[in-house]
Amino acid sequence: MIIPHKHGIILEQTDLSFEVRGTLNPAVIQHGNSIHLFYRAVSHDNYSTIGYCNLINPLRVDSRLEIPLLFPQHEYESHGVEDPRIVYIDDQFYLTYTAYNGVNAMGALATSTDLSRFEKHGIIVPQVTYDEFKHLAGCRGDLNEKYARYNDKSNLMTRPDKSVLVWDKNLLFFPRRVNGKLYFLHRIKPDIQIASVENLSELNKDFWDNYLLQLTDNIVLSPVHEHEVSYIGGGCPPIETPQGWLLIYHGVFDTTKGYVYTACAALLDLENPGKEIARLPYPLFKPAQDWELKGEVNNVCFPTGTALIEDTLFIYYGAADSRIACASVQLSELINELLLHKK
Repeated sequence: MIIPHKHGIILEQTDLSFEVRGTLNPAVIQHGNSIHLFYRAVSHDNYSTIGYCNLINPLRVDSRLEIPLLFPQHEYESHGVEDPRIVYIDDQFYLTYTAYNGVNAMGALATSTDLSRFEKHGIIVPQVTYDEFKHLAGCRGDLNEKYARYNDKSNLMTRPDKSVLVWDKNLLFFPRRVNGKLYFLHRIKPDIQIASVENLSELNKDFWDNYLLQLTDNIVLSPVHEHEVSYIGGGCPPIETPQGWLLIYHGVFDTTKGYVYTACAALLDLENPGKEIARLPYPLFKPAQDWELKGEVNNVCFPTGTALIEDTLFIYYGAADSRIACASVQLSELINELLLHKK
């Protein structure tokens, strides 16, 4: 059994108004001589922007911006930009995030060549109501009832000025093309889905309508074990290893005190990333320390980024939706453990 080492909190909120309520869920990338963190910063009125800092080593902040790097500029993100992830593909950085407009939370994309100026490309996941989703995804037969439980918000949320859409979050790209295609994960609860395109321009309504018609073929991971029985979602961008793509994701289970978010691990096929090879039957780590058990949302370990130093994999995660913490594990040991639990 793998037991990661928890290093504790590495970044907390400050008195600056844009991050006074919390810093969490960072995108992480190694570039140049630094580890760069693009983190969700929460203001006193619960609006999120993306702050930035870099690390002098995996556990120590070197410098930190005093203003947000990315912030709401368009209607689709008018109430916040949240939970970024980042990879480097084809000589540019792909930063994905959740765009929240007060009603809908959807996966969006921004790109950069220098990590300081980003071009926003808008929402790239399907934008459908639950009724539209049900008609498309249910054409082969009955959907898993959890899709209705988690996504049919028509009776809970009404806004005459905005359509209530199926939330599609946890958008993250694989860090290179696979067989010439861009692959990415996204999440419509309760499963993790996978998509691929040669060019981003393909991600139009026709693409997504046809994709949803074949939704069951596009599910890469579904909840299996007790610690992820409620739902799962993408976490850190996949890490390429000779044995497969290592995916650190989050699993959620319900208790009488609410949901508990855990860090989980799986292995996907290198040439066919939609194929699961192995999965840990237990959480990689779960809330246990005070900084994970108590915060804006209790009982949360939410992994979103990694840094690999030789054989040590540092996993950065949001702790109790309030602060950023880090855990580490030997990559080779984790892969060997996963291979003991092949699908």
